[in-house]
Amino acid sequence: MTSNKLTNRVMAGTVSALVAGAFLWGAAASPASAAEKIRWKVPIAFPSNLPALGDNAPWVAEQLKVASGGDILLKIEEPGKIVPPFQILEAVKDNKVKAGYTWTGYDQGKIPAVPLIAAVPFGMEPWEFNAWWYYGGGSQLGEELYAAHNIHPILCGIIGPETAGWFKNEITSLEDVQGLKIRFAGLGGKVMEKLGASVTMIPGGEIFQALEKGNIDASEFSLPEVDERLGFYKIVKNNYFPGWHQTFTALHLIVNKDEWEGLEDQQRGMLNLACQAGVTDSLAKSEHNQGPVMAGFPDKGVSPRKLPEPVLRELLKVTNEVLAEEAAKDEMFAKIWESQKGFREQYALWKEYGYLPRNFYATAN
Repeated sequence: MTSNKLTNRVMAGTVSALVAGAFLWGAAASPASAAEKIRWKVPIAFPSNLPALGDNAPWVAEQLKVASGGDILLKIEEPGKIVPPFQILEAVKDNKVKAGYTWTGYDQGKIPAVPLIAAVPFGMEPWEFNAWWYYGGGSQLGEELYAAHNIHPILCGIIGPETAGWFKNEITSLEDVQGLKIRFAGLGGKVMEKLGASVTMIPGGEIFQALEKGNIDASEFSLPEVDERLGFYKIVKNNYFPGWHQTFTALHLIVNKDEWEGLEDQQRGMLNLACQAGVTDSLAKSEHNQGPVMAGFPDKGVSPRKLPEPVLRELLKVTNEVLAEEAAKDEMFAKIWESQKGFREQYALWKEYGYLPRNFYATAN
């Protein structure tokens, strides 16, 4: 054998060894390649055809699929297909599904404090809630709240204020609420009950039929764009604002805690990043199209109405009573509510001085 041939063979063997070694080192060093791929069925509380409210979970799932190169696949399951919308908590807790995407306020019957991380009457605005959640101790309190239920919550979406509801008759005073049969959710529902309304809680997909049959006289649900998709305007024509009962609507990916703790750091990081992107995207989407939808109200015979300020002041008074009552009954409610109040107090100075008045552009000319 010539020296050139011998040299070529040695070099080829050395390169092969280096490539093999690099491959084996990469396999050992990379958590993604060593970890089991994520293949989760994820039930959602809202139909995926509803803008911002329902289509955010599929958007997050798609981002995870692309960013992970297919290593993280969340199969989004429509409401009721494998888990009823109001039973997602129990399904995740019992590990019947690894994760679910929901509005956690639906679980207030099981976890009294959970509405505080879902929607609070006269509460924070969306970006304010985000500041509290990410930097004001909110996420840690959310994790503490859910730990006893074997669940890890991840803020995964947020939308702006809802409408105050759809009513057959005008609301001129709180006396108009007494005896009203109304679909209402969360802490706002407790306020309405205290005012004498007959409150029922049904999924969004059942509201139209309930209005049509007269089982309820009024209902709140979501953004003007979402409510339009569900056709409420075909039955009732008075759409009230502002959404005092839900100044923000936070949506969470809730993950079975044992499953979460069994993930690699890289996988947890990707889920966190995708959900934080989902928060940004859902808020942008929720703010984008409400004006055009409301501009089309006259063509549908809908009257957008503002609740009189005296009515709002009375609602605030009753809301504070309800919050105090709930805090007195539940330790975690009191703990989270104190945290939120403390954050709002220190944020108030910035909110007052940093932003233009709401009516500035309307009065500037």
